[in-house]
Order: sequence, then structure tokens, then C-alpha cells
Amino acid sequence: MAVKMGVNGFGRIGRLVFRAGVENQSVSMVAINDPFMDVEYMKYMLKYDSVHRAFPGTISTKQVDGKDFLIVNGMPVRVFHE
Repeated sequence: MAVKMGVNGFGRIGRLVFRAGVENQSVSMVAINDPFMDVEYMKYMLKYDSVHRAFPGTISTKQVDGKDFLIVNGMPVRVFHE
């Protein structure tokens, strides 16, 4: 069973931790909290990282009942802005 993990802050380090978690089969990334970043900008920053290259998987966004989600490799990741 995978450990559920969330990231607080989606800056340079938060994105690195997120990428490492996505690549690790024993970790399930379930949430991101960043009060300053729009979900569409999160998608862009994860997909086109100028230092660590383009993300090798699929990334999209969706909104359900006012809740934001990043869909990464088919798995929904809840996005909070608190």
C-alpha cells in the first residue's frame, strides 16, 4: 500500500518533491497546497521545468464543485489554496 503524501508549496523544491513522489511507486501524491499559484500555472510549471526538463508524463487540470485538481498520469491530485 502506497503512502499518501501532500506538498505544501509548489515552488522549486515543492515541484522536485512532487516529481520524486510521482516516480516512486510506494508514494501516492494526493494533495498540493499553494495559496499564491493558480492551478493552470501549476500545470505549466510542472510540465515545462527549465532546469529539470519537461515532465515525462501527462498533466491536465479539472474543477469539480469548485475544487481544483491536477490530473497527473491519470491520477487526481487535489489542489488547495490555503
